[in-house]
Amino acid sequence: MTKDTVTNSILSITHDGKLSLEHVISMLSTQHDEQTVLELVRKLCLQSNKSEIMKKGMELLYMNGFYYDLQALIDKNNKSEHRSNKQWAAIYQLMMDRKLNKISPQEVLHHADMLQSEEPEVICLIEFAKISAHHALHDFGKIGNFLDKQQSLYDAVCDPFLLSYFDIRLYQFMFIYYWVRNELIMARKYAFRVLNLTQNPKTKISINVNLALTYAFDTYQQGMHHLNEAKKIAKEHGLMEDLNIIQNQDIPFLSAHHKRVKGISTYDKSEQAHIEIAKGNHRKAANILRQLPLDTPFQLYYLGLATNDKDLLYQSYNWFIEKRSDHFFARLPVQALQEMRAYAK
Repeated sequence: MTKDTVTNSILSITHDGKLSLEHVISMLSTQHDEQTVLELVRKLCLQSNKSEIMKKGMELLYMNGFYYDLQALIDKNNKSEHRSNKQWAAIYQLMMDRKLNKISPQEVLHHADMLQSEEPEVICLIEFAKISAHHALHDFGKIGNFLDKQQSLYDAVCDPFLLSYFDIRLYQFMFIYYWVRNELIMARKYAFRVLNLTQNPKTKISINVNLALTYAFDTYQQGMHHLNEAKKIAKEHGLMEDLNIIQNQDIPFLSAHHKRVKGISTYDKSEQAHIEIAKGNHRKAANILRQLPLDTPFQLYYLGLATNDKDLLYQSYNWFIEKRSDHFFARLPVQALQEMRAYAK
């Protein structure tokens, strides 16, 4: 039986209201591998005219990175005669616009506040959109506020299919939340949960990269293991933008921080300076950095290292703490200041 035949057969059954989306997935999982099941359900979501499948299908497409298909399904939901489908479409359109950088995080927060719904699922999605915007703004404290009300939001949702995807979203935020709080055991626990649950290659890349960075103050080998895994996934799926970031920002950062820069190069000016610092070429690093706008706490930290300037290191620390609530990377300037004091003695 071909995939098209299977899809048509499922369409017929779901149209009669005999099977929900989660039941379809469960049924297919007994006959096909995970990737085949996803491809079949992806087609079903696009072709079905059943209201519930049209709505839940948007979550499946979004969480698996099928953004082109998702836009088509959003448009389809917008044409529905059901008000509920239009409400669902509005929140996914907001998520898509942010994903594609068509709107800023501030605009997401503004539009999300204007969205109204009595459906628990949509209320959850609105909250996820808001917390994602706060994450983009490095306002990590808001993640904690979300976690305080997350359980009550979840309790109102009865759909196990949606909750399974909501869990992946939640675990991604929990990972970030505990990471910036410097609670690394908890952070890594949630990161591995995401890796075990998601099939989205971009999510796997992001989690592996961030997992690698959690080892910045531990072992270089463990960090590089996750960066190499992220590189492998990016190559397999032709995600060249992700691959370029890994090769030119993440690997140089981790390597320079651990002073393991033999054979490491990058087109990123900040990381070029970081590499020169690792080599002991402080004047060259400072010259590179002074040509940059110094608009991140990392650049202030690098310039503080290159010039042995405690004030810059304190500024970097304050930026990490006050503007980003990031207690993990705030350890960078703290470590540098401690080494300066030890050397002075």
